[in-house]
Amino acid sequence: QVQLVESGGGSVQAGGSLRLSCAASGYTHSHNCMAWFRQARGKEREGVATIAATGRSWYYADSVKGRFTISRDNAKNTLFLEMNSLKPEDTAMYYCAARPVPYCGDVPIQGDFVYWGQGTQVTVSS
Repeated sequence: QVQLVESGGGSVQAGGSLRLSCAASGYTHSHNCMAWFRQARGKEREGVATIAATGRSWYYADSVKGRFTISRDNAKNTLFLEMNSLKPEDTAMYYCAARPVPYCGDVPIQGDFVYWGQGTQVTVSS
């Protein structure tokens, strides 16, 4: 059974930082493209960042470029999202997701990711 479990969310003041983690089990983490999505209240789910099995980051949403960094530790089957200079607009439920292939497309498409975590809430206050 493939399982992704996010952690690290919470409440932070604007300008602060958080590091999200996603622990994967039930499959070989190193063979999957991984991604972070987020969904804010009243908005559609959007791709935040993707990273290939090689560890190359492939995509960042324009709104997070320069502030967020996606990384992975394949030996530990863990995906990370380092979030710096957080803004209230970053408030959302953040989801870890995986594709059953090691490469990532040009942009993250929700339907391409068949494995999902339960989400972790990030709330950024002014």
